[in-house]
Amino acid sequence: MEKIKIEIAGEISLSEDPGATMKKWREIFGITQVELSRHLNITVSTISDYEGNRRKSPGTAVIKRFVNSLFEIDTKKGGAISQKLTEGSKPTDQYFEVHEFARGITLKDFVGLIKGKVISNDDTLESKKIYGYTLIDSIKTILEMPFSFFQSLYGNINERVFIFTSVSTGRSPMVVLRVSPSKPSAVVMHGLDLENLDKLALKISEKERIPLILTKMNIADIKEALNKI
Repeated sequence: MEKIKIEIAGEISLSEDPGATMKKWREIFGITQVELSRHLNITVSTISDYEGNRRKSPGTAVIKRFVNSLFEIDTKKGGAISQKLTEGSKPTDQYFEVHEFARGITLKDFVGLIKGKVISNDDTLESKKIYGYTLIDSIKTILEMPFSFFQSLYGNINERVFIFTSVSTGRSPMVVLRVSPSKPSAVVMHGLDLENLDKLALKISEKERIPLILTKMNIADIKEALNKI
């Protein structure tokens, strides 16, 4: 657990927008500004000022108190997020890559960054906010990945986009998500033409209200664009 705390603290310290990163982690833990202010015995406006970068960048002492408070509050609530973060530290690089954003962005902005084409549920683009993405080798993940790794696809939070590579029709990834208890905010099928998109995959997307997006943008370019967030 200490390793995870150090990683979070390091991310805040090195972030170009430490306030937005603090806000992101508070939201990941599902903690309100009021809850955090009570636990830290400071005003809500102080927390708001830090998150809005209206105060100078927090020092190590402030960041340490902030990170410890997230875990302490989570423990009082049952420790679900702490447990998820611990499970997410398993070695999974051979199957997928997880990336977290320093701040949340709308799904509409995400689509623009990857030059995507929205095929379903485009009415949700502006209302959905995402905090990261997972790049998934669909064939290797479906055929070889241990089931115990599945939840690790979601990284720190479910509000993220799954980008599937090595896709032929898109049916298998969507069938897996259909029976999964957790759902991503959206799914990207990389390199897939609309005419080759499986009809069942599209129906599942519509039924589950998971926006389906197609893109042919080079993966290296996608990562370069998204990893700047």
